[in-house]
Amino acid sequence: MVFQNFGLLPWRTVLGNVEFPLEIDGVGTGERRDLARHFIELVGLASFAEHYPHELSGGMQQRVGIARALMRKPILIFMDEPFGALDAQTREQLQEDFLKIWSRTGATVVFVTHSIDEALFLSDRIFVFNTAPGRIRTIVESPVAAERLGGDVRAYPDFARYRAELRDMLRSEP
Repeated sequence: MVFQNFGLLPWRTVLGNVEFPLEIDGVGTGERRDLARHFIELVGLASFAEHYPHELSGGMQQRVGIARALMRKPILIFMDEPFGALDAQTREQLQEDFLKIWSRTGATVVFVTHSIDEALFLSDRIFVFNTAPGRIRTIVESPVAAERLGGDVRAYPDFARYRAELRDMLRSEP
């Protein structure tokens, strides 16, 4: 699970935070360190492995959280607004980076967001919920999913149209 709040242990380095799940599982130091270094490299933080959370930007801290979530090689990752606390530029960059990371893991990701753009960019399927009670209203197949790794789909004219359609859907309760 990856939370909006990074949830890092401040007294542990990046390496220490990422290897923590396997340490709890009793995995030997060498094996868990090798695996942690692999995932730290995958999220682009290899040169920061010995840094502490307070020495990292918010985006970097979230990358540590993602690496930690990948340590157990999960088949399902639940992400609860993990980019919500980031500035717009960092958020967009992390979305792009996360797609590349995710494409190399094979895991299914359930990604909770209130951002229509984020949902369109990151999703294969978008589940639109009613307000109260929170029930699935409809499921929309992402119209840009096949193209998102090959270019800037946010600049496509259709992206704006799909955004408007989703916004209208959210504004009009059935």
